[in-house]
Amino acid sequence: MKKGHQVTMKEIAKKLGVSVSTISRALKDSPELHPETKRKIVEMAKEMNYQPNLLAQSLRISRTKTLGVIVPEITSHFFASCISGIQDHANKRGYNVMICQSNESIDQEIANIKTLVASQVDALLISLSRETNHYEHLYELYSREIPFVLFDRVHEEIPVSKVTFNDAGGAYQVTHHLLEMGCRNIVYVSGPEDLYISKKRKEGYLKALDEYGIKENPELIKISDLTEEGNIRVAQEILMMEPKPDGVFCMIDPVAVDVLTYWKSKGVKVPEEFALAGFTNNPTSAVVEPPLTTVSQPGYEMGKLAVSHLLDQLDGLASDDPISIVLDTTLVPRKSSQKTI
Repeated sequence: MKKGHQVTMKEIAKKLGVSVSTISRALKDSPELHPETKRKIVEMAKEMNYQPNLLAQSLRISRTKTLGVIVPEITSHFFASCISGIQDHANKRGYNVMICQSNESIDQEIANIKTLVASQVDALLISLSRETNHYEHLYELYSREIPFVLFDRVHEEIPVSKVTFNDAGGAYQVTHHLLEMGCRNIVYVSGPEDLYISKKRKEGYLKALDEYGIKENPELIKISDLTEEGNIRVAQEILMMEPKPDGVFCMIDPVAVDVLTYWKSKGVKVPEEFALAGFTNNPTSAVVEPPLTTVSQPGYEMGKLAVSHLLDQLDGLASDDPISIVLDTTLVPRKSSQKTI
């Protein structure tokens, strides 16, 4: 091992063939673990000269009273609402907030984390970029014992607290609504398949179809990279499909708005030809013509709950054991899906 190298919990876990969370619990003398398991881990930690991260240990004693926040896009209405909830409730508890955006880039996300850690923030709140399909940087944070909470776009496997919406439930609601409107050939426009919300919303879409006795058809699932160009490409593909779909559920409102705008430019009538729905309830969804059926998710409340839980952990008011907070969503039916049955 290189001179000066700081051994991480991840390295101990790899050596013993156990999870990082097991290492963490053993080094904290958790009563949940078998004494023999704890003994082996402690001995290996000593053998590898593991030293707990001094910065992380000192956070409870000497803090900067600053939190770092990383979101994919600051200009997104949803993430702006999350940031507002985070900042308001952090300030009430005497904390300042440093905000970074990844611009949907994993490289920028990693750079943001390095910048915030170098600035000695007390903890982090992170929503992952659409490019994030490997997670070594998150496991490195975890192994260095730097506190963080994931929100909205999360990685399910890492043992930290997460705040999400019932994405599957919201997608089920909107797909069920399209089915009630008489649609039977419904396209789901997904984002990148590794994205947490892409997977969960697909689950809800398929559940609603299954309840109506409709089998999954891979040809009805379209993938967009969530750029305007990618959304327009999907809109074009849908117009060329045979048999013609009668309903379209887009994973997020910006995709649905781009699809609607393109179709209107080509003379396609919504909802007469296609019932259309999104997810997020962006302000734009209410003012496009026709107004867009969508699913409301309270970003401010998500930000508030994420930061409140993180600060409770820092202040010793909540256990360090990870929890999952799931918020409900609400269907917002509008004209874009009101097909004549």
